[in-house]
Amino acid sequence: MKPPASTTILGIETSCDETAAAVLDGEGHVLANVISSQQTVHERFGGVVPELASRAHIQNVDHVTRQALDAAGLTWQDLGAIAVTQGPGLAGALLVGISYAKSLAYALGIPLVGVSHLEGHIASAWIDRPSFPRTCVVLIASGGHTHLFHATEHGGFHLMGRTIDDAAGEAFDKGAQMLGLGYPGGPLIDAAARKGSPAAVRFPRSRVRTGQLDFSFSGLKTALLYHLQRMDQEAIVRQQADLAAGYQEAIVDVLVRQTFAAVRQAGVSALAVVGGVSANSRLRARLTERAAGEGIELGLPALSYCTDNAAMIAAAGQRALEQGRLASFECEAMPNYALPASSGGETMRRRS
Repeated sequence: MKPPASTTILGIETSCDETAAAVLDGEGHVLANVISSQQTVHERFGGVVPELASRAHIQNVDHVTRQALDAAGLTWQDLGAIAVTQGPGLAGALLVGISYAKSLAYALGIPLVGVSHLEGHIASAWIDRPSFPRTCVVLIASGGHTHLFHATEHGGFHLMGRTIDDAAGEAFDKGAQMLGLGYPGGPLIDAAARKGSPAAVRFPRSRVRTGQLDFSFSGLKTALLYHLQRMDQEAIVRQQADLAAGYQEAIVDVLVRQTFAAVRQAGVSALAVVGGVSANSRLRARLTERAAGEGIELGLPALSYCTDNAAMIAAAGQRALEQGRLASFECEAMPNYALPASSGGETMRRRS
């Protein structure tokens, strides 16, 4: 079943702890983007509890989807295709979204597209800027991923670098816990750091020998832990803002250094930075300054498209439809899914 060229598409995202649904028209304009957060469910545990996330998705997915349709002013019959996150993510959480999307697509007799969560994050760079160059370097920085890709015009993704241990977003979350800031860590460290000096406390910047463009953040977390162990609680509270600023600066320094090294290596003039960490105000400022200085066109999604959302899944689904990549009703959740096979067989291949 081949969808028409201009297809209104419903996107569904349940890979972790956000239940989200969005509707895009055939031109890629966002008609609705609804997100139900589970922050209050998980914050007392200091992180996402998979079983609780799955239960919340079951409770919320139909309501959130109907909200998106209502906000778009559409009915079920107005949809031309459904896109859903197939992975990576939490197995149980993914299964909720996939099962729901399958049921809808079957009942409505419309195509189903399974997309990668990473593919969705990449697609977010073009939601508000469809003319942004397709040939570029893409940094995906989130709670579960820190990857550098060389994206090509025809949809290929060459893996250039990735974290060898913890993702940047995880480093923010764990650092926030150690500093007593709470969960989720990224926004809390960002807010605290604005009140401190990034030069007050110096933390190490990692360099990975095994891969020129790879990342590592586990050593930074350890450095923060050891630093705090040498302080009493009163001093930690007193210096909390400076500690947050110094810790954040170490993460941002590495992200900026490796990303612009990838831009030089790829020989491109455009850079997209996506994922939850791309909402960090210090990272956005540093990237903007560096890109302007080097004449690089920078693509940063609107804040509403940085964290997990369904608009990016619908946008990736439209791209998949253009490439003829449809899913069968036998498709399954893929917790370790990376990126789909694309033109030229270039998926996830590290450049030598």
